[in-house]
Amino acid sequence: MNQAVGWLGSRLLLKRLRDVMATGAPAQARLDQIVRLVAADMVAEVCSVYVMRAGEVLELFSTEGLNQAAVHKTRLRTGEGLIGDIAAHCRPLALADAWSHPSFAYRPETGEDIYRSFLGVPIHRGGRALGVLAVQNKTQRSYADEEVEALETIAMVLAELVSAGALINPLEAQTNDGLSLKPGRLDGITLNPGLAIGEAVLHRPRVTIRQMVADDPEAELARLLTAVSSVQSALDDLLASDVIAISGEFREIMETYRMFAEDRGWLSRIREAVRTGLTAEAAVQKVQNDMRARMREVTDPYLKERLHDLEDLTNRLLVQLSGPETKSAPDHLPENYVLVARSMGPAELLDYDRKHLRALVLEEGSPTGHVAIVARAFDIPVVGKVKDILNRIEPGDTIVVDGDNAQVYIRPGDDILETIRHSISSRTEQRAQYAALKHLPATTLDGHQITLMVNAGLPTDIMAMDEAGAAGVGLYRTEIGFMVRTNFPDVADQAALYTKTLDLAGGKPVTFRTLDCGGDKALPYFHVEGDENPAMGWRAIRIGLDRPAMLRQQLRALIMAASGRGLSIMFPMVAEVAEFDAAKSLFDLELARAADAGAVLPTEIKLGVMIEVPSLLWQLDQLLTRVDFVSVGSNDLAQFLFAHDRGSPRLGRRYDPLSPPMLTVLHQLVHKTQAAGVALTLCGEMAGKPIEAMALLGLGFRCISMTAASIGPVKMMTRSLEIGPLAELMERLRHGDAHSVREQLRLYAADHDVVL
Repeated sequence: MNQAVGWLGSRLLLKRLRDVMATGAPAQARLDQIVRLVAADMVAEVCSVYVMRAGEVLELFSTEGLNQAAVHKTRLRTGEGLIGDIAAHCRPLALADAWSHPSFAYRPETGEDIYRSFLGVPIHRGGRALGVLAVQNKTQRSYADEEVEALETIAMVLAELVSAGALINPLEAQTNDGLSLKPGRLDGITLNPGLAIGEAVLHRPRVTIRQMVADDPEAELARLLTAVSSVQSALDDLLASDVIAISGEFREIMETYRMFAEDRGWLSRIREAVRTGLTAEAAVQKVQNDMRARMREVTDPYLKERLHDLEDLTNRLLVQLSGPETKSAPDHLPENYVLVARSMGPAELLDYDRKHLRALVLEEGSPTGHVAIVARAFDIPVVGKVKDILNRIEPGDTIVVDGDNAQVYIRPGDDILETIRHSISSRTEQRAQYAALKHLPATTLDGHQITLMVNAGLPTDIMAMDEAGAAGVGLYRTEIGFMVRTNFPDVADQAALYTKTLDLAGGKPVTFRTLDCGGDKALPYFHVEGDENPAMGWRAIRIGLDRPAMLRQQLRALIMAASGRGLSIMFPMVAEVAEFDAAKSLFDLELARAADAGAVLPTEIKLGVMIEVPSLLWQLDQLLTRVDFVSVGSNDLAQFLFAHDRGSPRLGRRYDPLSPPMLTVLHQLVHKTQAAGVALTLCGEMAGKPIEAMALLGLGFRCISMTAASIGPVKMMTRSLEIGPLAELMERLRHGDAHSVREQLRLYAADHDVVL
C-alpha cells in the first residue's frame, strides 16, 4: 500500500474485501476482484494468487498484470521458484531485486520478466500452506514492514476463500493419492506405553471467523480483554479442581501453562493486530498463523513444546471469543475413543472425557512435552511424531495404538483387531496377576533375592512405585523438574521438590541423578550451542563441571532436602575418574557449608557414578576405591559401545544389547564391583524387559531399576527362574561370536518354564 496512507488504507481495503466476500458471485470472480483491489491499493503493477493443488503443486489462479493466458496453466512445485519457496517455508519474502535471488524461476508464459521487485506471503491455515499471494513492481522497491503485514492480513481473508472448497474440490486435498481410504500402519515414537483400540476423534480446533474487519477497534479491544480475563479465570478454576490434585511437576506444568496466559508479548501482538482494523477473532488468528510459521523454523524441542502450549492458549481464546456454542472438545464422544491431533497443550487434553479416552496420537510431540507428561500421569498410551496421521484418517475410523512398539494401525482388518483384543484381554489378566505379586518378594526359585527399583522423574512415578511393589527409586531424573519450568529453579524450589520426593518415597531409598541436560534435553533458559553429535556433546556432568554454580546449587538443595535422612547421589556421563573427583569436591564444599551453617545433615551419604562412557571401564580399579556404588546406564553405554545413534531409524535395531560384546562388558562390571565390595545396579531399558532382565540376573546383577509398569512382568520372571543353570548358559553365550543371543535365551526360558 502507499505508505502515506498507512493503516487507515489497510482498514479501508479490508472493508472492501469484506464486501466482495459477502457477494453471491462465484469464487473465481471474487478472487479476481480481490486481486484487482489489492494491486490498486498497494500501487503494484502485478498482484497474483497461486493455489495449492493435489501433489504439492501451486497453480496460478488469478492475476492482475501478468499474462491472463497463464492463469490455470502456470504451475510450480512446492519449493520451486520464489512462490514455491514461500509455500515450502510458510513465511513471507520481500525482495527489491527478485531476479538476483537464487530461487528465482522465470516462466516466460507469464510475461513477468519486466517486473523486478517482489513481495509474497503464504496463504495458510493450521500451519499448512494453501497458496501464495504476491505483488510485483517494475522498479526496484523496498517493501516496508507495514506492507508485509498488510499483505499477510489480506492472505487471511483469502485463506477463508480457498479453504471453503469453492475454488477446488476439497476432496482433492484430502485423498492424498487415495491413501486416506486404505488400512495401514504408521510408525512414531513412544511417549507412553500401552495398547488400545477406539474410534478416531480428530482434535482440529477451528473457529469459523464470520467477520474479519472491525467496525469499532476500541470495542474489539474491550471484547479481547474480556475474553482473556475469562480464559485466565477458567484456568484458575482448573488449577483449583480435583483433577490437578496431583502434586509436583503435574501441577507445575499447569501453573507454567497458566503463566503463558499473561505473556505480555503474546497479548501485545494481538492488541496491535486489533488496532490495524481486525476483529478480535481475526487478530488472534493472525498471531496464531505467525506463531505456526515460527514453529516451522524452530528446531529446539523444548521451545517447540512451549510454542505448542501458547498455540493451545490461542485456541482457547478463539473459542471464548466465538461464544458458548463453540467448544474445543465435543459433548458427545464414542464409548471408546482415540484422540488424534497435530499437537496439543495440557489443558486441551483435560477438556476431554478421560473415562472413555483410550489413547492419544500426535503428529508432533516429544517425551518432555507437557501433554505427554500429563498423559503419563493418567496412564494414557501415547504415540508421537506420527507423520500425516490427520491426512490418513477420518473421524470414526477404527484405530489401534500400540504404545509399546510406537505403531498406529488405521482401519485395521478383522484379523488384526482380533489379535489386539486378545492382547488387551491378556494384559488385563496379566495386570491382575502382577497385582497379586505386589507384596511378594522378588526371589528366584533357588533363593536369590533380587531388588527391583523404579526409574522416576515425576511424583506420579513415586506413587506408582508403591502400587507396583518396588523396593525404591533406583534413578530419579532431576532434569524433568528443570524442564517443565520457564526459569531456572532456585535452591529453595529445588529443595522443596526433592523433599517432596523423599516424603512420597516413605523411607524407601531414592537415588538422585544430578542434572542431565544438554543433548536432546534442552532447558529454555539455558542456551547450549548445538553440537554436531549432541549425545556426545556438552551435556550432563560436563555442563555441571563447566558451570559449577549450577551443580553446587543442586547439591546444596539435595543436602537440605535430605535433612536427617539418607542421601544417595550419582553423577551422569562421567568419562574419567578425574571428573568424579571434581564433582565430589563440589559436594564436599556444599556439605561443609551446610555444617558451618548448623543445618541438619543427611544421616548417610552415598556418592556414585553412572557407567555410560566406555572410557571409564579402563579406570574401574581406581574408580571403585572412590565410589559407594555404580549404576549402569545401558542405553547410552550400548550406544557408545557400538558407535550407533539409537535415534536413527536405520540403526535403531541394528545392534542388540543381548550380544557377546555388551554381555562381556556387563560381566566385567559385575566381577569388578563384587571384588571391590561396591554396590552395582542397572537403570536402562534392559532392566525393564523380562528377557533382558533374565540375562542380567544370569550375569550376576542383583539390583535393577525400571519403569513402574515393568516391575510386575520382571518380578514374575524372577520368581519363575533358577539362576544356577542360567549363569552357566550366560558364561558360554558371552564367549560366542553370534550377533545376538536373544533367541537362545528365549528357547532356554521356554524349556525351563521361565515366564517371559
